Amino acid sequence: QVQLVEYGGGSVQAGGSLRLSCVVSGKTSSRNSMAWFRQAPGQEREGVACIYTDYDSQRYGDSVKGRFTISQDNAKNTVYLQMNSLRPEDTAMYYCAAGSVARLLDMLNRDFVRYWGQGTQVTVSS
Repeated sequence: QVQLVEYGGGSVQAGGSLRLSCVVSGKTSSRNSMAWFRQAPGQEREGVACIYTDYDSQRYGDSVKGRFTISQDNAKNTVYLQMNSLRPEDTAMYYCAAGSVARLLDMLNRDFVRYWGQGTQVTVSS
């Protein structure tokens, strides 16, 4: 089993920044990749960014490219999502996710997620 706990959500004005953290514990062999998803009320859960745990390789959803950055500190078992130039449409519940995929881009698809965190709310006001 893998446990994921997110931190860092909050409220910010448009154009501002936030950094989310996800602390990972449990059986690390159960995963080779991590991701951040988000879900706004009434909308589907969408993949935002993903990263292989053992390689410096990332993928991003089109709506956040150039604004969000996913990174990790394996010594701290923590995955981060740095969010810059935030927009009101970025408002959502953000979820940390873990899985094991052969192709990294698949980790932006919720069907490939094996473990979910409980989520942290991000609200961007105009």
